[in-house]
Amino acid sequence: MASLLQEVLFETRGQAPAPSKDFCQLLVTRRQVIFRWWKISLRSESRESRPGATYASHEDFLQNSSLQSKYDLLERLPVALLVYIISFLDLEDIARLSQVSRKLKMVCNSNALWENIVKNLCGTITPEMKELAQEIGWKQFFFTNKLQLQVQLRRRRQKQDAQNKNLTE
Repeated sequence: MASLLQEVLFETRGQAPAPSKDFCQLLVTRRQVIFRWWKISLRSESRESRPGATYASHEDFLQNSSLQSKYDLLERLPVALLVYIISFLDLEDIARLSQVSRKLKMVCNSNALWENIVKNLCGTITPEMKELAQEIGWKQFFFTNKLQLQVQLRRRRQKQDAQNKNLTE
């Protein structure tokens, strides 16, 4: 399985908040975690400072809290990538992860995540089912039992038929 992974597993870059213009990069490869930084300043005392880098194996990175504190990996991932990763977790793990932070709670309750989960676990989703899920929310759609969904779909059809009948009259 590891042979299917690319050499670079994750890479992100960022600039420190103003007034600092320092630049940093986090690179995770199959073998190590690399944290690089560049001091960017017009001040004369900072002109001589060289870029720095810290190289650590995955085990060293996990055991070194000072390296981890430099960069909160999970919080800095783009939402789309978080949704993709979280969609592979068990429901219990998603519930626990939603308690970690506000951002993760927002992602764990998002329609995008639950749409991915429904599509991964359910075989086919008809356009009518998709409309209902968008109306009531994908998470609610996922946790609603089949009989209740059938009743709701029947009600939607009856409502649409009544609207179509009123339009034709």
